[in-house]
Amino acid sequence: MEFRRTEKGDLMVQTINGFLRKVPAWPIYLIAVLPPAWYLYQGLTGGLGVDPVKAMEHAIGLLALQVLVATLAITPLRNLTGLNLIKYRRALGLVGFFYVALHLTVWWVLDVQLLSEVWKDIIKRPYITVGMLAFVLLVPLAVTSNNRSIRKVGPLVWKRIHMLTYPAILLGGLHFIWLRKGLQLEPLFYMAGIIALLVLRVAWKRRRKAA
Repeated sequence: MEFRRTEKGDLMVQTINGFLRKVPAWPIYLIAVLPPAWYLYQGLTGGLGVDPVKAMEHAIGLLALQVLVATLAITPLRNLTGLNLIKYRRALGLVGFFYVALHLTVWWVLDVQLLSEVWKDIIKRPYITVGMLAFVLLVPLAVTSNNRSIRKVGPLVWKRIHMLTYPAILLGGLHFIWLRKGLQLEPLFYMAGIIALLVLRVAWKRRRKAA
């Protein structure tokens, strides 16, 4: 699947790609600290309503899902438009993991607090069960998101490990749906986007194999 590109559009994409080659990925890590810091400030100053812990927990969790979906969209975006953001994918993936870990930390430390209650919630509440499973799947991705790991395990094994991204993001979408009791449009919209991006990736791989 591919958009029809005009000569003017291709020139614009080439210009943007040329500019992006000069822009490093490391500022993403610095920028990533700002939203959680803002939520913390809002929570401490009464800007998150009557239950600031829950509000912060949910806001950071949604932010995590948004970043992970953006990471998933990078390859389809390149295939469809030619816009190349691949150099930022690792940084975005690590930021997404950071937000998931922070979401989990807020839930554990500030909300539930007692370890015994944490285990009860994981076992008894399906949305927490799938959310925790998504986090577990993301751990090996975060640990191996470096050049040393690629050299150590080899590119083929490394790619197989990072295919865990797909079930992890699907579980994240399911976690969001179950978290919002009843069928609400926002989490369904995110899940539809995740499925669409995965379908695009599969379709593109099949097209390449058939070519």
